[in-house]
Amino acid sequence: MLRLLFFLVPLVLSIYCIVEAISSRDDEVRNLSKVWWILLVLFFPFVGSIAWLVAGRPQRAARRHGPHERSAGAFPEYDRPGRFAATDPAADEAFLKKVRERAEEQRRRAREQQQAREAQEGARPEARPDPRPDQEGESGAEPGPA
Repeated sequence: MLRLLFFLVPLVLSIYCIVEAISSRDDEVRNLSKVWWILLVLFFPFVGSIAWLVAGRPQRAARRHGPHERSAGAFPEYDRPGRFAATDPAADEAFLKKVRERAEEQRRRAREQQQAREAQEGARPEARPDPRPDQEGESGAEPGPA
């Protein structure tokens, strides 16, 4: 039973540390890069796991946000380093105005292209079957050699 314990504890510990190292963000891992921590835990399971827990594991304290970064707890995909929030309402309104103008221009071009396509289809005569049946084909019999 003691032998099993000496086998299971390092195994469970290394699996836990590998999963935690893989799932942690690159910018939060301490002292080494994420890849080096994973390799350390894989090649030296017990020592690497202890080292990961002591020196590599991300600290779970709340990260301070920069002056232009937003903090959106409900939307964690927006709460990442480097994602900036608008600080100047006038610049934000100018940006939104340009976006609206560009969208309206794209809609106008799409309408013009659609109208041009419809005009081309209307001007092009469609291939219609000849409404006059062949004189030989009127009887319904296939024309054959005489």
